[in-house]
Amino acid sequence: MIEEVCAEMQVSVHRAYKASGLCRSRHYYKSRKDDTEVILALQTHIEQHPTHGFPKTYAYIRRSGKEWNHKRVYRVYTILNYNKRRKGKRRLPQRIKQAIEPMEKINQSWSIDFMSDSLVSGRKFRTFNVLDDFNREVLAIEIAVSLPSVRIIRVLDQIISWRGKPSRIRMDNGPEFISNVFEIWCKNNGIELLYIQPGKPTQNSLIERLNGSYRRDVLDAYLFYELDEVKTLTQEWIEEYNERRPHESLKNKTPREWAELSTQASEKGHALFLKLETTKQFEKSLI
Repeated sequence: MIEEVCAEMQVSVHRAYKASGLCRSRHYYKSRKDDTEVILALQTHIEQHPTHGFPKTYAYIRRSGKEWNHKRVYRVYTILNYNKRRKGKRRLPQRIKQAIEPMEKINQSWSIDFMSDSLVSGRKFRTFNVLDDFNREVLAIEIAVSLPSVRIIRVLDQIISWRGKPSRIRMDNGPEFISNVFEIWCKNNGIELLYIQPGKPTQNSLIERLNGSYRRDVLDAYLFYELDEVKTLTQEWIEEYNERRPHESLKNKTPREWAELSTQASEKGHALFLKLETTKQFEKSLI
């Protein structure tokens, strides 16, 4: 600014500053501060934790071993406009399309999903649905106003206690399913996570088929005044679905009948294998 005035009015720097009332020393002052490291530290942290404010960000920086004064860090923080409200969305990792393969036994693969509806009063509730992909058996439909990751894990633990662990679970990219708590639980239990691609519900078609039947037969068919009414009718529907309702994909067998047939076939195959092995060993002993 002063340089432009000097060039335009053809006056010296001394006269220009004297006329403006500003201190002449500021013209010759050059900051020796190098905030490159502070900028890099702030950018790295904000990129990884976009929802953190300054106190939390500064605490992370101090824990990393940097002994910068909080005034210096906040000065750079405001220069970078990090003090302004920002909307940071977590990017999902790229999901690979994985076709639904025919299952050979129970607990080879489960599918899980959420649904939502409301009571007559307008109060909303959610359902957490669990399906065995092999025989299309409904393993659970948990109903509650709130279903956080901890509640989901508790439901799955209850199923595992009487049915056993699945080898893998297929699901969408809901916040409860991509949470660290849920991922750690699956890792500790040796369960593989299969995430479908965002916006591709057909990649989880088995559970979507169940959702459609459940909505038509229960949620859209009745008016509910209390949550207990939904739970009671849902339990009755699960028993009907698993034990008496024929499924075209199971050759008009019920899920329970299909599981029993599979168990019998497996036992017969194992018995035949033992018989063949015994015969081979007997023939070898005669030679």
